[in-house]
Amino acid sequence: MATVVTEKLSRLFINLRQLPPLLAPLSPATQHNEAINVWSHLAAAPVLLLRFQRLWQRVDFGQDAHARPLLIILVASLTYLTFSSLAHLLQAKSEFWHYSFFFMDYVGVAVYQYGSALGHFYYAIEPSWHERVRGFFLPLAAALAWLSCAGSCYAKFRFHPACSLPGRLCQELPSGLAYLLDISPVIHRICTSARPEPALLYHKCQVLFFLLGAFFFSHPYPEKWFPGKCHFFGQSHQIFHVFLVLCTLAQIEAVVLDYESRREIYSSLQGGPAYDFSALFLVTVACSVLTAIYMAQRVRSKLGLKEE
Repeated sequence: MATVVTEKLSRLFINLRQLPPLLAPLSPATQHNEAINVWSHLAAAPVLLLRFQRLWQRVDFGQDAHARPLLIILVASLTYLTFSSLAHLLQAKSEFWHYSFFFMDYVGVAVYQYGSALGHFYYAIEPSWHERVRGFFLPLAAALAWLSCAGSCYAKFRFHPACSLPGRLCQELPSGLAYLLDISPVIHRICTSARPEPALLYHKCQVLFFLLGAFFFSHPYPEKWFPGKCHFFGQSHQIFHVFLVLCTLAQIEAVVLDYESRREIYSSLQGGPAYDFSALFLVTVACSVLTAIYMAQRVRSKLGLKEE
């Protein structure tokens, strides 16, 4: 009898070990430094959802064509926050999923980059800057957003973290160029505005928060000052997440204020071919997703060769 019970218990434990890796407990994310990276973005998503819900009560996103860019930037913000949280939560499941979830994270970043460019171009831009860039702004923003996704995916796949310079160039150069283009309507308006506007304070905050976040993304501080003291809390990437969330929240408030107070300006500027922004958004999403899928297949092939 005892032998039978022992055999049944051993079979039970063997079956438990054979559960798919993705069904394993998620407790590691609550026990190391990724916990902060997960919650810093995950906690911001409900705040944006609440803002979205309040806007939905007074903005007709279906009938007001001028509200569609606002809808896109809200969806893009929620997308990148969710994808980033999932990437940091689930990337440790296996080597394949590590790559795949971060590729998904880069898709979210690309979508957010284009959404930001659209929001700034549509609502925040001054007529004089619009006249200069209207012929190429959105197509170039879409191309740079995709290139940012592709460069990040390739850097993740191709370069070892110790080989920092080539990988950083692939990842940060397209993103830097995209940001310079995307933020240019805001910078031009800040520099040329002759009167105080409520949205300008939020625009200035989003620029400041982004620059601070970019610094901590590119430089390993404060862990470089306190070696071995920042494993769980205080890493530069965690600080980058916090500043990026603050940047996004300030940006959304600025865009909402511009949508509400500058209708006379943007309704006279945006029309005709400008409505192609929706198609460009879908193209950006599709190209980024296909790029991530392609790179995930390359990872699968590479891991298969390693196992052989």
